[in-house]
Amino acid sequence: MRTARQNRWTISLSRWLGQIQLSETILLWGLALVVGLTTGVGVWLFKELINLIQTIGYTQLGASLRSIGSWSFFILPVIGGLLVGLVMYFLVGHERHSGVPGVMESVALAGGRLRYQRAPAKMLAAAVSIGSGASVGPEDPSVQIGAYLGSMVGQRLHFSDERMRALVAAGAASGISAAFNAPIAGVFFALEIVLGEISGSAFGEVMLASVASAVFTQVVSGTQPAFQIPPYIFHINWQLPLYLFLGLFAGPVAAAYIRMIYLTRDIFARYKQIPVWLKPTIAGLIVGLVGLLAPQILGVGYDTVSQVLSGASTGIVFLITLALLKVILTPTSLAGGFIGGVVAPSLFIGATLGSAFGQIAALIFPTLGIHATHFAMVGMAAVLAGAIHAPLTSIILLFEMTNDYHILLPAMFAVVVSQVISQRLVHGSIYTLDLARKGIRLERGRDLEVLETVMVGEVMQPMPFTLHESDSLARASEFFLETHHHGAPVVNGQEELVGIFTLKDLDATQVSSWANIKVGDECTHDLVVAYPDETIGSALRKMGQRDIGRMPVVARENPHKLLGLLRRGDLVRAYDAALTRHATRRHLINQTRLDAITPEAVMVVELQVQKGSPLSGETLKAITWPPDSIVASIRRRQKVIIPHGDTVLLPGDILAVVTEASYSEAVMRLGEPRPQIET
Repeated sequence: MRTARQNRWTISLSRWLGQIQLSETILLWGLALVVGLTTGVGVWLFKELINLIQTIGYTQLGASLRSIGSWSFFILPVIGGLLVGLVMYFLVGHERHSGVPGVMESVALAGGRLRYQRAPAKMLAAAVSIGSGASVGPEDPSVQIGAYLGSMVGQRLHFSDERMRALVAAGAASGISAAFNAPIAGVFFALEIVLGEISGSAFGEVMLASVASAVFTQVVSGTQPAFQIPPYIFHINWQLPLYLFLGLFAGPVAAAYIRMIYLTRDIFARYKQIPVWLKPTIAGLIVGLVGLLAPQILGVGYDTVSQVLSGASTGIVFLITLALLKVILTPTSLAGGFIGGVVAPSLFIGATLGSAFGQIAALIFPTLGIHATHFAMVGMAAVLAGAIHAPLTSIILLFEMTNDYHILLPAMFAVVVSQVISQRLVHGSIYTLDLARKGIRLERGRDLEVLETVMVGEVMQPMPFTLHESDSLARASEFFLETHHHGAPVVNGQEELVGIFTLKDLDATQVSSWANIKVGDECTHDLVVAYPDETIGSALRKMGQRDIGRMPVVARENPHKLLGLLRRGDLVRAYDAALTRHATRRHLINQTRLDAITPEAVMVVELQVQKGSPLSGETLKAITWPPDSIVASIRRRQKVIIPHGDTVLLPGDILAVVTEASYSEAVMRLGEPRPQIET
């Protein structure tokens, strides 16, 4: 009887817990709907603000400038840059990562916690950026609107990290849904880029939020996509190779676009003597002057894309010029400090490049009835996929804009080729490369394991000793005695890799004399090779599967071109480097979490102790810190130290200091060497 009562009690408890779980799921879905609907409203207001600023700038203020001369229009991006610089400097302040990379970092490392208090000022700066003519897109700020709303709801309700990530992803999906009127593309954007995985428990919340945002957007703005797309006319499959060639062109262009973004960012960062708030003005001057010659590159560029897609007569040279100018001016705008996105410029570049390609193909094959607009449409998806490394998002976005499944096959051809080429040329997308340059490597939305952060090319022996296939075994024996190596790559007369020869191979040769036997006849030709851009973790798994102690490193494009040799001893150095990077990432994670949870007036400063500074050799308790400043963690080579009062600081230590924003400069000065006093 007692057992039966216990069973009935257990069953009742299970049903009660199931009801609680169900109610929590329904609550999360309800909040996702609220986030999606609110994001739709926020993005609509954001677009209206852009239109208002454009009306004030290019209509009302433009009327006054016309009396001076059309050349004076270059002043509008300059004024916009000055306003953006002042807003960002005084109202937003320093950010570790801005835009979508900041959202990705927050989801991966800080449980989706974002400083949502900064959102209104950032949206104002983004609206001024786009409205004044900066060559950026509206989708990045739209994603941030949704992500900030999702994070705010999660933080206010004290949700767990997993649920907060779901709400942030739901908000990001809603932003893309409202920006392009494309709810399915919004879902895939959140899953592919923000969360980093297609499957997951957040799928329901993301889908509901994206649909809610799209419903509101279609009620207030109509069902049409961001720009008018002509109907796609399906042709027989012999045209598919042309779309493959379009991908061959789109991939390098996307890679150049990525590289240009970080090249211009490094150039602007190099001039530290220029005030941060003034740099957007300089970028605005560059954009404005170029805009006098090619006004199509100003702003989002949707009107130009619509004209290209409508089949308006545009010269091939002019289209290629517009694509190249966008590749240069969008990175210049972002590097200078304008706030905006990279997706709309990618679509602009893809449309102009694709249309030019289609016109060239029509000239080469005049009897095939080629429509340049079709290649413009597919080019949009191809360049976008090459830039953000999200093929499903790119294909689905194009599908939702055309509402024609016939376009999927040519789009898949071009997208896959473009992304593969772009990934070979640049190891990282526009979003992930920003994080990787600061030590954060994400895979499936999570930080990578230790050995996945070090590349083979960093630890291999770049100029290994080699044996020639014509060398005798006697010569190989002498080589091993002289160098104390246990193996070496074997090359032919053209210095091409043909095999590897080891002491084990030498001992296995049962002959009376080694003088007449060639190394090329006895070496191992069935090689396991590594590539310089391969991770140590991947190379280690290869070595373990074959139980080998060394592996030739070759070029991916030419497996016979020997670049180096990876040995077991090199793995020790690799692990040492990986531990250092792991400590760096732990330090970054601490900073990210601190930055997410500290009040708005408080910031996390990264301070390096230099030799001869007031901090060097002192204990923490002996240092006079600015008021209310706390050292949260110390990174010392391969270790992350939790500090206490007796911790002695050494040169090279990197401190994460939590302090009020007004004291940040005083904290940074503590790490600088003392000035030398002349006697």
